[in-house]
Amino acid sequence: MNSFAAIDFETANEHRTSVCSVGVVLVRDREITDTFYSLIRPEPEFYRYWNTRVHGITLADTVNAPIFPHVWQQIEPLIQGLPLIAHNKGFDESCLRACFRTYQMDYPDYDFLCTLQSAKKVLKGLPNYQLHTVSEYCGFVLNNHHHALADAEACARIALHVF
Repeated sequence: MNSFAAIDFETANEHRTSVCSVGVVLVRDREITDTFYSLIRPEPEFYRYWNTRVHGITLADTVNAPIFPHVWQQIEPLIQGLPLIAHNKGFDESCLRACFRTYQMDYPDYDFLCTLQSAKKVLKGLPNYQLHTVSEYCGFVLNNHHHALADAEACARIALHVF
């Protein structure tokens, strides 16, 4: 696969609609050509301790952030015609679908691929298939794990190895 958009979401709480940040890394002709990152005001707008502990984002960070539809208006033209790729697509795809439902937006049936599933098939013998482990095996050290843009870049680097 030569061109795609790697995407990662972080959530504020247990609700898939509570996306509080998004990172997108665009790859065209096997080269990273652009990136996008934004905080997002989550819905519902509260943070669980454990979520904040993972990614460090708080209500104070997103209280004035744009809501999902405004952020997606910026992302949509960037990813047009590209498959989306995530590490553990089940989570990220469910967040995207939940946000589209919550804001009554028409979901365009994105082609979504998973680097976690592909890495398990292609890269044998790793101690685990967590994002930081697989990305390091592929030559990318993930220094800022659970920052949506850093995770999206790690996913893109993995995709370049497994697709």
